[in-house]
Amino acid sequence: MKKVTIGGVPEHFNLAWYLTLKNGEYKDQNINLRWEDYYGGTGAMCKALRNSEIDIAVILTEGIVKDIIDGNPSKIVQTFVKTPLNWGVHVAQNSTYQTVEDLKGTKAAISRYGSGSHLMAYINAQNNNWDLEKDLDFEVIKNLDGAVEGLTNGTADYFLWEKFTTKPLVDRGVFRRIDNCPSPWPCFVIAVREDFIKNNEAELKTILEIINNTTSEFKDIPSIDKTIANRYEQQLNDVQDWLSITEWSQELIDKDTLNHVQKELFALNIIPEIVDYNKLTHKL
Repeated sequence: MKKVTIGGVPEHFNLAWYLTLKNGEYKDQNINLRWEDYYGGTGAMCKALRNSEIDIAVILTEGIVKDIIDGNPSKIVQTFVKTPLNWGVHVAQNSTYQTVEDLKGTKAAISRYGSGSHLMAYINAQNNNWDLEKDLDFEVIKNLDGAVEGLTNGTADYFLWEKFTTKPLVDRGVFRRIDNCPSPWPCFVIAVREDFIKNNEAELKTILEIINNTTSEFKDIPSIDKTIANRYEQQLNDVQDWLSITEWSQELIDKDTLNHVQKELFALNIIPEIVDYNKLTHKL
């Protein structure tokens, strides 16, 4: 049986992977797919791909684009979630900050450099016409638990994270969400190490066929909203709102979309150059 390791964030977006694993669908095809949770998000997964700790990552588009350009020997093989990610801009419940403008020049909590929380802080700054040199400062907090600690004790001032994931913290009075900052592109893609693609293309196609069969019918799974609410400790109405605006994909990200991502990142000095589509993607 072929062992394959995949990484992703332990969030509701990835429930389809859990369901297919629980059902033994990969083992039925002689593939031992092992899922690893990455609480540190995209930056941690980029490092894991580089170190061959995982073969596949379900990862934020902007983060893997930056890291491939920076030398990560991986390729995007498919879009996973084609709708934008709704990032909430959060402060501590007892913070004096009331608006995004109040945050200008303060310290953003980020899981790590090159992570989504880091890159989207630049997008948020650009959206609000801040000076990217003077008005951005960062505190590395590793994960969501670190953000709670950092914002509560004041080592950081604000934190961008997917708003439905953080909603329970808002409901409990840990965070206050003062704004939203949607990503201007499809949020999650599937990236694979180049050497794995080269040596295991048939197995990779099988894995994608299985997950795509589930994501294409994900919203039709009986009581899926209740399953998500229970598993991720979310309010049922929040889950229903999230399902109504979220669409999965079974296709490779297109050239125009990737060029748009690159142009945005280049304008923000996050990437040093805009590269050819084929340097970032592999069509199976």
